[in-house]
Amino acid sequence: MTSPFNEPFSLQRRNLAGNTPKLTTWGFQNETDPLTDVLLGSPAFLRHMATSSLSRKHLRENPCNIQTAQAQHKELVSAYEHFGVRIHWHEPTSELPMQVYSRDSSVMTPYGAIITAMAQWWRRGENYAAIRTYEKLGIPIYDMVTAGTFEGGDFNVIEDGVVLIGCGGARTQEEGARQVKEWFDKEGWETRLAFIDEYYVHIDLMVVPIAEKLTAVCLDCTDPAIVTWLKDKGHEIVNVPFQDTMALGCNFMALGNDRIIAPTTSKTLIEQLKARGFEVAAVDTSEISKTGGGIHCMAQALKREAA
Repeated sequence: MTSPFNEPFSLQRRNLAGNTPKLTTWGFQNETDPLTDVLLGSPAFLRHMATSSLSRKHLRENPCNIQTAQAQHKELVSAYEHFGVRIHWHEPTSELPMQVYSRDSSVMTPYGAIITAMAQWWRRGENYAAIRTYEKLGIPIYDMVTAGTFEGGDFNVIEDGVVLIGCGGARTQEEGARQVKEWFDKEGWETRLAFIDEYYVHIDLMVVPIAEKLTAVCLDCTDPAIVTWLKDKGHEIVNVPFQDTMALGCNFMALGNDRIIAPTTSKTLIEQLKARGFEVAAVDTSEISKTGGGIHCMAQALKREAA
C-alpha cells in the first residue's frame, strides 16, 4: 500500500543494522520545530480507570465528569485548529476507553512510527488500532516493541538525534526501554535512559522541550544528573514547580515558532513563557487529566517542518 505522499507502508521499515533512511514526507527531527500534523484520539468512549496512582487518587476522591472532560477536549482541538495544525484521528471504539492518550500507543520518529507495548491489559488493543491508523495514513511502521512494555510518553526527543528514554518499571520496563535504545544507538543517535519512580508514570510528566535549547523541567523531581546532562548540551531550563507538575503542568505541546498549548494549571510556566514572547494557548484540562494524562499525552506529532 502506498499513501498519497508515496511513502510505502511497511510493518517493519527499520534497517536492522542501522542507517534506516528518513521519511521524506512524515516525521520530524525534533519536538520543537513547527508542527503541521498531529494525531489525536477521541474521548467519545472515555472512562475514568486506575491507570496510575494519580488517576486512582482522583477516582477515589473526585471522579472525572466525563461530559466536562469531553468539552475540554473540544477546546484542545480548537487550539490546534487556531494554530493551523492538521488533525488526524484514531478511529474511536468503545473497547478502547483510554485512546484519547494518543502518545502512549505509538511513537513517531524520522524513520516511521514505533508501535509500543502497553503495560495495562485494557489498553493493549490501542497498539493494534494504532497500526490500522498508520496504515490508513500511509505512514510506515519503523518497528514494534517486543522485549517488554514500553509507552510513548517515555520517548522524549530532546533535540536532533538525541532521545531521553524514561523507565519507571510499571508502565515502561527496562527491557522495552533498552530494546528501543539499541535501535536508536544503531541509527547513530545519542540515547540516554532515565530511571524514574513509577509514581511519575512517564518521563514527559517532568521533562518536555519548549524550543531549541529551551526545556521545561520539574527540578524537584528530576534526577540532577539529567538536569546536568541537559545543561551540558546548552539547554536553558525553565523550572516547573512540583505542585504544578503534579497537576500535569509540565505536560504541554510545543508547536514551534514560539507557540505552546499548555494547561491553565501551569501558571508559572505560562507566565515565564509569555515573558519570553511566546504565544500560549491555555486550555483547561483539569477534568480530563483526572483520568491519567495531560496535553502532551493526548497528542502524537506526525509531521514537523524544519525551522
